[in-house]
Parts: sequence; structure tokens; C-alpha cells
Amino acid sequence: MSARESILKRIREANGRQADTGAMDREAILARLDGHKRGPLPTMEWEPVPRFKERCIAMMSTVDEVQSQDELPRAVASYLKQNNLPTSAACWPEFARLDWPGAGLGVEARPCHGDDKVGITGVFCALAENGTLMLLSGENMHSTTSLLPENHVAIVPASRIVRTMEDGWDLLRRENGSLPRQVNFVSGPSRTADIEMTLVLGAHGPFRVHVIVVDA
Repeated sequence: MSARESILKRIREANGRQADTGAMDREAILARLDGHKRGPLPTMEWEPVPRFKERCIAMMSTVDEVQSQDELPRAVASYLKQNNLPTSAACWPEFARLDWPGAGLGVEARPCHGDDKVGITGVFCALAENGTLMLLSGENMHSTTSLLPENHVAIVPASRIVRTMEDGWDLLRRENGSLPRQVNFVSGPSRTADIEMTLVLGAHGPFRVHVIVVDA
């Protein structure tokens, strides 16, 4: 038994708990989550995809839409050209197969470094209610790709747009079962108004967030 295990064992015994209660604790937590009545929600008389795009724009993101993933390189190239941005970027591995060179882009599947200007990511899901992206951390979902570059390009399948944050957490529990190391919520560009109530973009992360909704 390691020193850590020994200390935890003594703490459990001092609290009158059995040594191995992990499984029971997990079952109790899951039972509470499953049986907990959801709080009241406002009436939502809107469709998720149009609402999501509308709220993204309200949060100062820009939005584009394509019919399939094969159109993504062209859409990203157009966005970079319009904003006079570099044609090089880092992306999540799931997008490595796309024909980036055919669109004149040099895109590498790797975590972002401090000098990358553009990061391209997917999302776990997106929240239509407020135009928020929900991203998880993982071996092939590098958090640095959405946090370090000045420009974050987020690829959002229309099928992964849910109505509310509650729906997002439900989806995470259903598909993953447990929490990853990080769950990041992105609502437009990073911003602060701490100094004299003057809004400054890019204070703690990207100056720009560009969302591309993929219909197929």
C-alpha cells in the first residue's frame, strides 16, 4: 500500500466509511443524476440550427455554412483570405485527411504552439440557446488549438447542435460516461471589460472565432 493509499484509508476509517465504497458512490451519484428533476426552462419556439447561427453572430463570432466536410478547405481558405491571415494552421487529427493543399493551405494535425495564428478544431457539441461551443480535451482533441491562436476556426456538424447546456451535459454523460480532464465552453472571441468598462477582444484567448456549420 502506498503512502497516499494509507492516508486515504485512515481518513475513510476516521469517517466511519468502508474501505471500498467507490462503486456504491458512483451508483448513488448516477441514480441522483438520473432521478433529479430538471429545473424550469423557458419556452423554446425555435429550430436549433438557425438559432445557433443567430446567437453566434450576437456573440461576435462569424458564421459560414457548407454542405459537406469536403468543402471545408475552400471555406477556411476564403475566411483566411478575407481577413488577411496566414495560410498555415494547426488542426485536430480528425481533419488531417481533408485536401488542404488543394485549397492552397498548409494545415498540420498537431497541438498548437505559441506562434500559431490559426487553430482548426471540431466540437463535442454546440448549444443553440446561446451560440456556445462545447469542447472536450483528449489525445486527439488538443485544447491548445482553440485557446492559443489568435484565430479559432470551429467545425460544427449540424447534427451536433443541441438546444441547451442541459442537453449538452446529458449528451456527454450518455456518450462518454465520465468527464474528461477539461470541458471548455467557447462563446465568441475572448473578451474583457475590466479596465474602465472598455470591451477588449482577445484578452485571454482568440481575437476571432469563426464557426463553420457542416450540414451533412
